[in-house]
Amino acid sequence: QMIAYMSYIGGRPRVYLFDLESGRQEMLGNFPNMTFSPRFSPDGNKVAMTLEKGGNSDIYVMDLRTRAINRLTSDPAIDTAPSYSPDGGQIAFESDRGGSQQVYVMNADGSNVHRISFGGGKNGTPVWSPRGDLIAFTKQAGGRFNVGVMRTDGSGERIITDGWEDEGPTWAPNGRVLMYTRTERGGRGSQIWSVDVTGRNERRVPSPGAASDPAWSPLIQ
Repeated sequence: QMIAYMSYIGGRPRVYLFDLESGRQEMLGNFPNMTFSPRFSPDGNKVAMTLEKGGNSDIYVMDLRTRAINRLTSDPAIDTAPSYSPDGGQIAFESDRGGSQQVYVMNADGSNVHRISFGGGKNGTPVWSPRGDLIAFTKQAGGRFNVGVMRTDGSGERIITDGWEDEGPTWAPNGRVLMYTRTERGGRGSQIWSVDVTGRNERRVPSPGAASDPAWSPLIQ
């Protein structure tokens, strides 16, 4: 019943909630700096997001019932793009704390932070599969961006798209199809594409113009 999103209302990026039933919009917290990349917990009671302070970005979580906010990461780096595991027990995120953008996993309380991407290049935008078995991500290597998947411990990495600039994957509720944004080299703007988790059936999703940042509803209607 709620959508979390980032808006530049007021001049700087802030995280908002939109109630689909009432049409009410609410800013999450009155922070002096930028907030972005919101993600709901599986039970819908919390929102993890990125808060920028002093040139660094860390991940925080807000309890929507109490409005209490807790800091999960504290590192002189850019930590962003949190994504909950289906059981709510872990969070995948991207960080450049090791010198380059990579995928990390931590417990939902911020403990046990560890890197899981070791397949070369830069890796980011992690998204946990609804089935809990895979994490999708964007790899930047050789001047190209492609979507890949790996197991939650980082093993079994596979690149499943072959475009010039494919990024920002999002899972279908069945955990076996991904949508993402593709920009062709010298092309006419970004488009939405889909692909099976096997890497097969890669196809463009029709749209009336340029499109990006797809998101699935929890259930296919």
